[in-house]
Amino acid sequence: MTLPARVELHVNVDHVATLRNARGTHYPDPVRHAQDCLNAGADGITIHLREDRRHIRDADVMKMRQTISARLNLEMAATDEMAAIALKTLPEIVTLVPERREERTTEGGLDVAAQLETLKPYVARLREAGIGVSLFIDPIPAQIDASVAVGASAIELHTGSFAHDLAELSPLQEASKYVVSHAPSLHLAAGHGLNLDNLPALIRGCPEIAELNIGHALVSDALRYGMQGAVRAYRECLDRAKA
Repeated sequence: MTLPARVELHVNVDHVATLRNARGTHYPDPVRHAQDCLNAGADGITIHLREDRRHIRDADVMKMRQTISARLNLEMAATDEMAAIALKTLPEIVTLVPERREERTTEGGLDVAAQLETLKPYVARLREAGIGVSLFIDPIPAQIDASVAVGASAIELHTGSFAHDLAELSPLQEASKYVVSHAPSLHLAAGHGLNLDNLPALIRGCPEIAELNIGHALVSDALRYGMQGAVRAYRECLDRAKA
């Protein structure tokens, strides 16, 4: 596995929809802002269709698929309802995440090792339709091995602990190295709680990471810089850290 020369930036626009839904208006439009992100240099768009539809809604997924030409990553729980939506809209990749209705945001990684027999046919069904499958997991070797076992094409390491305490970098470093040595077929992504302050330490400490998914912080920074300005700020931050 060759270390990536550049880290891809994929923007999660869920919280554009959160702001829209707060007033029940048709604006701001997550699809329009997704296009702004791409125009400013983002490599792809990520959206999370939750069971309770608290931000992204079914119509957003369909409109996003019809409008966005770049890679679309649909985050979702591993349920029959979500599989049907994915098979209908055909995003380039889905990311399977754990989901609890009462949580504010995804609070941990999917326990793939405990769900091997359930996830194998689920992943196979999506991949047979030409959809890549990523698993959002904690940075633990056993979960990486399990991700390979169920047939995933990618994993996204949960960076929440690191985002709250930069001293928690070592598990991510060890997991990233483990992917290179034991699971080189996996595309390696990371995300959760990342911002302009903690990104440099992550990129310098984990050069194996090929992709980042960033949402809340970037959308928040767009209040100051505008959406395109925020994307450019994150792109520049990643490029400086990678240099």
